[in-house]
Order: sequence, then C-alpha cells, then structure tokens
Amino acid sequence: MMRLKHAQLRHLANSIALSESARAMVRIKRLPQNDKTNGWNVILPERTPNAALAGDQRADWLVLGGGYAGLAAARRLAENRPSDAIAIIDAGVMGENASARNSGFGIDIPHVTGSAQAQLQGAHRYMRLSRAAIDHLEGLVEAHGIECDWSRPGKFQTAVTGKGREKYLEPMAEMLSSLDEPFEWLDGAETAAKLGTEHFHASIYTPGCVLMNPAALTRGLADNLPGNVTLYENSPVIEFSQDNGIRLKTPAGSLYAPQMILATNAFTEEFGFYKQKLIPFHAHASLTRPLSVDEQKAYGSLEQWGVTPVNAFVSITMRYTKDRRILIRQDINYCPSLKVSLEEQQRVKVRHQRLFAERFPMLPDVTIDHTWTGFVCLSYNHAPGFGRIASNVYSAVCQNAIGVTQGTMSGMLAADMACEVDNPLLEDMASLGTPNTRPPRPFFDIGVKLRNGWDMWRDRHEA
Repeated sequence: MMRLKHAQLRHLANSIALSESARAMVRIKRLPQNDKTNGWNVILPERTPNAALAGDQRADWLVLGGGYAGLAAARRLAENRPSDAIAIIDAGVMGENASARNSGFGIDIPHVTGSAQAQLQGAHRYMRLSRAAIDHLEGLVEAHGIECDWSRPGKFQTAVTGKGREKYLEPMAEMLSSLDEPFEWLDGAETAAKLGTEHFHASIYTPGCVLMNPAALTRGLADNLPGNVTLYENSPVIEFSQDNGIRLKTPAGSLYAPQMILATNAFTEEFGFYKQKLIPFHAHASLTRPLSVDEQKAYGSLEQWGVTPVNAFVSITMRYTKDRRILIRQDINYCPSLKVSLEEQQRVKVRHQRLFAERFPMLPDVTIDHTWTGFVCLSYNHAPGFGRIASNVYSAVCQNAIGVTQGTMSGMLAADMACEVDNPLLEDMASLGTPNTRPPRPFFDIGVKLRNGWDMWRDRHEA
C-alpha cells in the first residue's frame, strides 16, 4: 500500500483544523424526512430495503449516509481493506434519498468558467474528477447489470434569448475551445429539431454527459456492495459521540467503529462539523406520464436528451427519457429548514404543468404524474467539504449540485485518504479548496433571498 504524497498529507493535516468536533455526545435534532413522492423511484419495481440497525453492533469502519458519496466510500473502503468490516447507515431507503431525487445527469464538464489560465487549470481538474467518476460508475453498471437506463447521449446547454446566448453560451464556447473540448453550436431551428420544442434561441451540445434514472442507479449500487459491507436502511441517527472511536445511536440500536466517513451533506452541521459553512437549497422536479405512440409522433423527437439551462435558478432543466417521459426541474430556493410541504409540491405541480404546456404545445393532453423535492448542499465559495475533519473522521460532503460525479469521487477519495492509499486525483480534489464561512443567520437568510431575487430578475428573459 502506497503512502500519500507530501502535498496530500499537508492538505490532510490542514483540513483537520476545519472543525474538530466536541467529544461529548451530540443529539441530532434535524433528520431527513424523505417522503414517497420521488417519481424516479415510483416508476421502478418494488424493492425490499435492508434491515434497520438493531442492537449494539461494531465494525472496523463506519460510513454515514447512503448517497453517491457514502456508497462510493463504503465500496472503496471494502476494496482497500478487504478483511475489514464496513458498515454504512442511512436514515431512509435507497431510491428515496437526495441522491435518487436529482435530474439524472452525470456531468463531465464545468457549466461556465472564465478564460484565465488558473480557471482553465481548474476546469481540467474538474473534468479529470468527473470523468473518473463516470468511468467508475459505468464499470459498476456493466459489471452488475444495473438497469438504470444508463447512456451517454451528451447534453444541451440552452439559452432562451439572444441575451442568454451572448452572456452565457458564447463564453462557454470560448472556454470549450480553450480546453480543446468537442462541442456543437446549434441555432434555434437546429435546437428545435433536436429537442422538439421551439422555446430556445440557441444551444451548445457536448457529448460526454451521462443520463440515467438516479433512483435505479442508487438502488443498484446499494444492492451490489462488496461482501464485507453491511448496509442499514431506515436507521436515522439520533445521537453521535466521538470518544475512543465513533458511536452512533438510532431508535433501535447503536453502531461503534474506530473511524468514520461522513457523507451527510447539509445535515453535517448536526454532527458538529462545518458549522456555518453549508447552504441547503431545494429543487422541485416533475415527471410526465409516458407519451403514447401518437403523441410521440406529434412531438417528433425519438432520441432521449438532456437540457441544462444557462441559469438554473431562472430557467428549467429538462429531460426526455428512454421510456418517453419528459422531466422538468425548476424552483431552486434556499431552504434552511430542509422541509417542504405537500401543499407546496402541489402548487409546484400546477406551475410545472403550465411550463410544460408552454414548451410542448403539440402535447396538450400529456399530464404530470409525479412531483417531488430534492435537496442540494452548496457552499459560499462552491468548494466541497472534503478531507480529514477530526482525528478519526473524514468527510465527503457538499457536492454543490453535482452529486452523481462529485459525490462519487469525493467518497472514493475520502476512503483512499483514510486508508493512506496514494491516488493522484487527491491533489485535484484538494485543489478545489474547502468551504468558506457564511454570514450568520438571520442576516445570511435575508442576503441570500435578496441575491436570488436579483439574479432571477436580472436573467428573467431566460425563464
């Protein structure tokens, strides 16, 4: 087993200073409350969850959180230490957690960056990390026969107006040219021919993006973990103590291990880490019923596609899926409570139906079947929460809304760091920095709402 390089060790030592958690027992006051509205999961066959934690259990390693980061960390720990027992614990069930509620994009390139040399170098590091994650996941999908509609059709970055094209798409084209990355520029008519809607002024197509059903992917990853990994589902942690190891308590049991990898995103502050550094947002999504044969003919597009807008807070992310459904994701808002009511989801469903009708007038009878909410974790400076954050705690949190790729890679690299395994991608991850401290609440709450309101008004032409 190779030791970490000096630069990686310096980052490891520096990251400990982020937040050495109090040794006393911590009661967890805020828990994930995922409902059963996730359309990606509802359309799948029934799955029997793993048993909840019961009684007093022990392991050599503990992974908290069963999203992309947690699953990747558990798998890599098992590979690095095949004789060790690894336990991964999640408050909910696979297919309903935050990782299963995104739009199903595995994005390989930065959305937007400048042309300065430092930013271009940062883009290269981002792409190495993202593409390593995509290759890793693709290998698992193929090896285990995970049926999640995994494909690499690429994606379209779209602008609704000429202003959006000039402000966002043209700089993106310059960036891609500087990076020597392949792309295709499409005008409005060309974009309409590909997507079946005349809503967009122009787009840029890039070929490397992966599309999938994220609930099916997370379920498949969880159901094919190595033999020395035990997954506990429906096991919300209500107490955490860090004294002579890590002990987690759930309503029905406890779990002890000498070391832990934390993959809890916005809930990480509950455990005493990254205090005043993480920013939770929610995003609403809807999925239509499948198009009929006649509706598909009226619509015209036969190939699945994915669209990311130039401003995700104003416009909408969309997909046309393999099973002929159309997904709409919009309404990204700051949500410190990490709770959304069913009444709000119903209001969103009505709004999404209107947005669908505006973009696809040739499909007047197609209705939305499912509307749900997912949560993403951002930081003030868009840096991940990665590294060694206590003497026996490592973190892979705060993926800044790029969970499929960044979550997977941060989990794998956290496991390599914890096991002192040399991995050249650790330097790329370390270069992304660590989260800055945000202003205190309620001042921050006011500021972020004002900033989001200004951004939405400024780019209202992209709605």
